Amino acid sequence: PSEYMVRPPQPPSYFFVIDVSAGAVQSGVLASVASAIRNSLDDLPGSPRTQVGFLTYDDGVHYYSMKSGLKAPQMLVVADLIELFVPAPDDLLVNLQDSREVVDVFLENLPTMFAGNRSARSCLGSALKAAFTVTKHIGGKMCVFQSTLPTLGDGALVPRENPSLMGTPDEIKLLRPGTNWYKETAVEFSRAQISVDMFLFPRSYIDVASLGELPKVTAGTLRTYPGFHPGTDGPRFESELERALVQYTAFEAVMRIRCTKGMRITNFYGNFFVRGNDLLALPNCNADSSFGFDLVHDEQNLTGQVVTVQAALLYTSSEGERRIRVITQALPVTSLASEVIGGADADAIAALLAKGAVDVGVKTSLDNARNKLQRSCAELIRASKEGDKPRTVSGYAAPPMQGAPGSSPGGEERPVPENLRLLPLYTLGLLKNVAFRGGTDVHPDERVHAMHRLTGMDVSASKHFVYPRMFAVHDMPPSAGLPSSGAPSDGDDDEGVAGPDRIELPGAVSLTVDRLTSGGVFLLDNGLDTFLWVGRSSDPSLLTSLFGMSSLEGADMGQIRLLTGGSDVA
Repeated sequence: PSEYMVRPPQPPSYFFVIDVSAGAVQSGVLASVASAIRNSLDDLPGSPRTQVGFLTYDDGVHYYSMKSGLKAPQMLVVADLIELFVPAPDDLLVNLQDSREVVDVFLENLPTMFAGNRSARSCLGSALKAAFTVTKHIGGKMCVFQSTLPTLGDGALVPRENPSLMGTPDEIKLLRPGTNWYKETAVEFSRAQISVDMFLFPRSYIDVASLGELPKVTAGTLRTYPGFHPGTDGPRFESELERALVQYTAFEAVMRIRCTKGMRITNFYGNFFVRGNDLLALPNCNADSSFGFDLVHDEQNLTGQVVTVQAALLYTSSEGERRIRVITQALPVTSLASEVIGGADADAIAALLAKGAVDVGVKTSLDNARNKLQRSCAELIRASKEGDKPRTVSGYAAPPMQGAPGSSPGGEERPVPENLRLLPLYTLGLLKNVAFRGGTDVHPDERVHAMHRLTGMDVSASKHFVYPRMFAVHDMPPSAGLPSSGAPSDGDDDEGVAGPDRIELPGAVSLTVDRLTSGGVFLLDNGLDTFLWVGRSSDPSLLTSLFGMSSLEGADMGQIRLLTGGSDVA
């Protein structure tokens, strides 16, 4: 119906804003960007309606006309960043199917087009304004690739890195945006239904706190790859970019969450722009999008038997259909604290506490964020051990109901329920996580990136980021690494398998120093990075299978590469 749209559904649009400064070219970033985009073209949603466009920039802005019928793209350079204009506006965003040949030629030649570029400066803000002018009539997804601190034109930033502030109360200044330009620009993007996915490749301070406002407000994502190396970081970056491009995406979306009268929803968490009081504007929404909220009592007593929470997502599909997806959850009401605690999920609680702590940390201080985590965990554990508080009848204390879940003989303190036993461990993991831990060894860009990732993670990803999985490589069962023979579970994600092919994982071992033996090889995985710990007395045959050498003593770690074939272990 027309009342559910402000304009007819638009075709899916993908616009790429690519840094081609000397640092991006020399580090191999440009080649990896071109490769990942080229590998994704066949699977972009919405074919044959899909539209694409490209813009590159260094100390100037370069447009590309990719009109159907051209043998090669026409590059149009605008060096005036003050009086910026858009040449040939009708040919900068083209139908992918009609212009596929010229797009392929452009991506094939892109890594060498700027091989001799000596400009190390970046006019990101001007490039964003130009890209906005091209795409504002249609919206869609914009992918931005940035390798250095933008210092020219609109949105220019100055280095704010100050090691003397790290680990002090004033460190919070480095975790907040240094300018409002990117947030204000992001609001304009959101109103035009443009979502920004930002990929950063810094070799020095790049001010993630300021740049991160773009994906945060436009329902996009932020990824950083410090010290990018094509051999080690390239596969991961290309995989993440390809997933961001080809996964099913809802365009021009808005979401509203409602609840039963007597309850109230507060403190939304995630990447979005709030219109009014409770309407979340989501130019893009996909399977990786995750949102949280706090549900609080608005009235002292509830009269119903259930509390109902409903989320409604109104969006445009990649096929051009306007759809509504509704999820409704009915939660039974109880007067017994033990029943509420008995249904609590420690993984979900830890994920929500992390999102709330990020919000508190940026608004106030990291000390307040850490205190909030500790206090929330302690109060919940204390409440779980106290059980149900004594009831009163006409002002007099009444004995606990016989057989009530929260009652205990003699009134002694109850043990921590099984479902909450890992919550203190998760809380400790959060306190030691790069997003919250104290000290002077955490770079502000690194901390802000971790905060962004925690804010956008679902429950499973958040758990592994806070409490990583460790696998004993030297003691894997024969079935590890092979497709699982078991049927997929209907409930939560199966922790024992990975990937769409359901590859069986070895059993995870506890994160204790006792587990690390000098004769073992252990893999640590937090969902973002993997670390391989090799004991000094590891089996030479195992090392040969993994690295092609029987010992790592005296080896140059920068030259070590994991083998991917030749043995079952590899």
